[in-house]
Amino acid sequence: MTFAIFQWLERTRLSIAINESLWAFAVIEAVHLLALAVIGGAVLVVDLRLLGFAFQRQKVNDLARVAQPWFLWSLFGMLLTGFILFLSLAASKYYVHTYFWVKMYFLAAAMIFSFTVRQWLIMGDETRANSGLAKLVALVSLFLWAGVGLAGKAI
Repeated sequence: MTFAIFQWLERTRLSIAINESLWAFAVIEAVHLLALAVIGGAVLVVDLRLLGFAFQRQKVNDLARVAQPWFLWSLFGMLLTGFILFLSLAASKYYVHTYFWVKMYFLAAAMIFSFTVRQWLIMGDETRANSGLAKLVALVSLFLWAGVGLAGKAI
């Protein structure tokens, strides 16, 4: 994306409306943080099971099926509110902000990893979900999603 696109985005009607509103930014930020907490919980529940620290009596794919709607809806909410916050906080400032790009790279990697490698593992057979590979997948997943949160905090 070029700098001109970032400048254009910060001048959209939505961006202006949020910036002129007394409460819009706070409400959107609260929903964004709530979505981040929910996605963190959905990821954490399954990854702790993969690591063998929690829910050991439950099958991984059963636990993942329960957590998946929470993961998907919170991811959607987090992406939507994140984009709106991006618009309202002078998008062109993000263009030169290192941690913004770090967060975007972590987010892209976390989403790709979650929908490919992690999904393949947690929806597979129970033997694979209890292997050393499962523990590695859980650690990588936790690292990537923590990177999203920490880079966001650094912004």
